Amino acid sequence: MSKRAVLWAGFLLVHLVVATAGFVLPHQPMGDVTLVYEPWSARALAGAGIVGVDDSWVYPHLALVPMLAAHALAWIAGYNVAWALLITILDACAFAVLVGSARSRGRVAAAAFWLVFALALGPVGMYRLDGVTVPLAVLGALWLVRRPWVAATLLAVATWIKVWPAALLGAAVVSSRRPLPVLAAATVTSVVVLTAILALGGGSHAFGFLVGQTERGLQVEAPVSGWTLWQVVAGSPTAAVVYDRDILTFQVQGPDVEAASAVMTPLLVLVTGALLVIGLLKAWRGVSFVALFPPLAFGLVLALIVFNKVGSPQFLTWLIAPLVFGIVVDRRAWLRPGMLAVIAAGLTQVVYPLLYGGILLAEPLPVALLTLRNLVLVVLFVWAVIRTVRLRTPVAAAVAVP
Repeated sequence: MSKRAVLWAGFLLVHLVVATAGFVLPHQPMGDVTLVYEPWSARALAGAGIVGVDDSWVYPHLALVPMLAAHALAWIAGYNVAWALLITILDACAFAVLVGSARSRGRVAAAAFWLVFALALGPVGMYRLDGVTVPLAVLGALWLVRRPWVAATLLAVATWIKVWPAALLGAAVVSSRRPLPVLAAATVTSVVVLTAILALGGGSHAFGFLVGQTERGLQVEAPVSGWTLWQVVAGSPTAAVVYDRDILTFQVQGPDVEAASAVMTPLLVLVTGALLVIGLLKAWRGVSFVALFPPLAFGLVLALIVFNKVGSPQFLTWLIAPLVFGIVVDRRAWLRPGMLAVIAAGLTQVVYPLLYGGILLAEPLPVALLTLRNLVLVVLFVWAVIRTVRLRTPVAAAVAVP
């Protein structure tokens, strides 16, 4: 059997296993699809109001599009299966471009990594909106050099579904020798989306998803919540895990939580801004796009996770696109962080959905595994920053070699 056939067989098997796991694992790993995606989209189809237009919404406006699209497949076996099929179809499109003829070792390694990572992360990577953005981000990253307009449009569309692909756009603009096509395509896409929102009468809610983010508390899985969560484990009377019914998530509560919550968004902006400045300096000094984009994009994406006051398990899917690109261009350098990312994904699936009840009850073992997962993410962030900082121009590298 050829490498290409093996990879496609693996693709089908992994997606079947992950899709099935959503139905059998505890703590409703497909809960968002059932409880919010289907009702939101059904409401829009019934003419009862459009989220993000008639009221503020936690997601950017194009997030409703895949929710509506899944209804076209719901006749097969219901909305949950339709969502799994939609993600599988989107993944297959990006996977086909990535694998190609399977003659490139880098592309084969990257495709294999993607499958292993998806299996390690489990159903939360499929049954969330983030699963829609992953194939768009992979395609966008792969096409940035030869098809910058198409690539930037895909990344901009993904950003209007879930904000995180903006990190890839930022890294692309900073790293590219021709940033104008990337900027122009992203701008045109955003103008089209905003024009549609205004035409529908949702101008007052156009950026509601950004306001909602800044007003959130500390989600229980976020790295910054670790200190308070361990206080709950220790039995502190002032710390607790609570459920926020407005945004349907578990958060930590404690004496320092409000202060930490207030500082996290400015800190995130500061860190990502510093990374972009470092990237600009490297690009100005002549570091190539292929060398600069992968670690800069990886660092920016990790910053969005490590310094985020939301720590949803599906955020791990954000690592796929920069790692796939990195492995394609330099598999020897990127397979090690890729393996570490797979470990983080596996720990994430253990934490959610398998041991999530133990997290909410603040049991020592599940909290220790969550802490270990967060530490792995911090290590990966530090690695990405160091790799970006150490990048040298081809001339400087040549001079350094005896």
